[in-house]
Amino acid sequence: MASMKTPHFANDVGAEKVFVGVKEFQCMGARPPFDHPHVFLDMGADSQILCPYCSTLYVHDPRLHANESDPRDCMVSLTDEAA
Repeated sequence: MASMKTPHFANDVGAEKVFVGVKEFQCMGARPPFDHPHVFLDMGADSQILCPYCSTLYVHDPRLHANESDPRDCMVSLTDEAA
């Protein structure tokens, strides 16, 4: 089994757009206890994706690293996931 790091993002700050350095990640809405089901989002060939639970618009920014977001407070963690 291969493992990879899956970034988790939350939009506690209520930003209209969250810029992220990855195209595959999990959205948790807000930090617990106000989170929604943690959903895996994959932009594929697109450069943005809308979370179906909290309607946060995530926009890929290739200048950011996998552990970065803009606003900065939206990055929650990198977790190990079995692939």
